[in-house]
Amino acid sequence: MNHHSHDHGSCGDESHDHDHDHDTSDLGPQDNLYIHIDRPNVAALNTNGSGQEVIKPWHQRLDESVSIESDADDQIIIRIPFTGSVRLRSLLLKTGPTDQTPSQVHLYANAANLDFDDVVSRKPTQEFAVAQGREVGEYAVKTTQFSNISSLTLFFPASQGADTTQLYYVGLLGHWTERKNNPVITVYETQANIADHPKIQGMDGAFSKPGV
Repeated sequence: MNHHSHDHGSCGDESHDHDHDHDTSDLGPQDNLYIHIDRPNVAALNTNGSGQEVIKPWHQRLDESVSIESDADDQIIIRIPFTGSVRLRSLLLKTGPTDQTPSQVHLYANAANLDFDDVVSRKPTQEFAVAQGREVGEYAVKTTQFSNISSLTLFFPASQGADTTQLYYVGLLGHWTERKNNPVITVYETQANIADHPKIQGMDGAFSKPGV
């Protein structure tokens, strides 16, 4: 199984205040998905706080005054639903410090109800090793594995030696599109003949007579 060390955004800027100096506003990267996360329904399992607390806007990504910590042991699950359909590009994390940093993060696409029993037998869509550091780390995902997803679940299986794992910030980059909730008609033929569908509910009178 491939383990990918994390990428610091390839900016080369060590500043704690501007670790992405090419971003032009407090909104951060243009493909920041913060506003498209269904924050009221974000769930964190085995933590001393709400998962919403670490889903922060871009300008608060370095803030260490608010965090969540694992409770009974050093494992955490965070379920993140979206308000539409997402093509994920990167996961952003600020964790730790030191041995409270998670050893890994496992990503699961469209696993909205994943719990600790499920992760024992379910293979993650992708996983990364997490490096210690006070900055925000960027983890570029295999986009083809995270296309058209409605939720993302994160599993942190262990700390790097501490009794608990601590998270300050979880951010996501990618492309969002509105979900089509009410498809009315599904046509299976590659070239449908209107004469084969003389009457379709909700569209009476919309067709000319066959052959005309």
